[in-house]
Amino acid sequence: MKSWGYFAIMKADRFRFDGEEKCRLNDLPTDAGEEKDRREEITAAFPDKLKKLSDLQNVFYADKKEGLIIVLQALDAAGKDSLIRHVASGMNPQGVHVSCFKRPSAEELSHDYLWRVNNALPRRGEIAIFNRSYYEDIITAKVHHLKDTYEMADRVIGQSEDDFIDQRIHQVKNYESYLYENSYRVVKVFLNVSKDEQKKRFLERIDREDKNWKFNAGDLDERDLFDEYKKTFESVITKTSTKESPWYALPADDKWYTRDLFADILIKAMEECHPVYPMPDVQKDELQACRERLLSEDGGKEKKTEEKPSSSFREKGVIAIEAEDDDELKGDAPEKLSSSRHKDGKKKKDKHKKKGKNHD
Repeated sequence: MKSWGYFAIMKADRFRFDGEEKCRLNDLPTDAGEEKDRREEITAAFPDKLKKLSDLQNVFYADKKEGLIIVLQALDAAGKDSLIRHVASGMNPQGVHVSCFKRPSAEELSHDYLWRVNNALPRRGEIAIFNRSYYEDIITAKVHHLKDTYEMADRVIGQSEDDFIDQRIHQVKNYESYLYENSYRVVKVFLNVSKDEQKKRFLERIDREDKNWKFNAGDLDERDLFDEYKKTFESVITKTSTKESPWYALPADDKWYTRDLFADILIKAMEECHPVYPMPDVQKDELQACRERLLSEDGGKEKKTEEKPSSSFREKGVIAIEAEDDDELKGDAPEKLSSSRHKDGKKKKDKHKKKGKNHD
């Protein structure tokens, strides 16, 4: 399988951490920088990138050899939700699941902090996007000094805060190694938004009625801890970055640029799994016999059908199984998103079609 978008993924590699060097967020850009001059070119190519993402996901889903977990972490108003909405539109929701890990419930707190994460792991062949994750149990616990609030034995919470946090970092690294050794890949993304841009987005949420629901007065209390959060993220990213489970600290001030980089990361992550369509359970002569049986229903005459262009994966000589489940993953993914907006739009189109027929 050819590597697609190599030059583009090299841009994202500028923000990649795999354990080779320390993460210094203040040394990294929070906007598109010189790439702003190429905005029109980059945004014009984005739909093709989503199409590539959709095609690749189709093979990944059919292969069912590896699962992909995308961890999204950020400070408030960094754009996690819109990033998921725009880039996930390039994939079919049948094979993508988004889990939002907010403040843990009483039930979740009565278990270990990875309990709720285990319940959200994808099946192999599927992609899980974690909107916040188990890293909250390190970052937030550190910034807000939550250790002593946990209902745990003294042998656990009796240690110093630094030892408690380092222990969790060690646990998370082991957990991600465990997932990798069980055919899962974990890719972690931190959206690096500037304090000025966060302020701008908060003001927009206050000033626009359609965005008031996104704002919480408590967000300003968290903003007061902006520098402390970034310092903690720097430390955690440095300590939990590995070649198998890397971090990307993406600039988040220019959303169009963040989306472009994020799409490249998803494509690269799936390409590294080397997915292929599985071989059929039946032999070619048996397939031919089944074909002739179907044609015999029409008196042996074959109806001409429009030939679909082959994908790059079929051009490589890989045989595709077009089972019912896999057919669901074909076509234009954004049109298949299960939202009431799309359903309502379809109903209106059908209604207009019926009117047109009656008119004729």
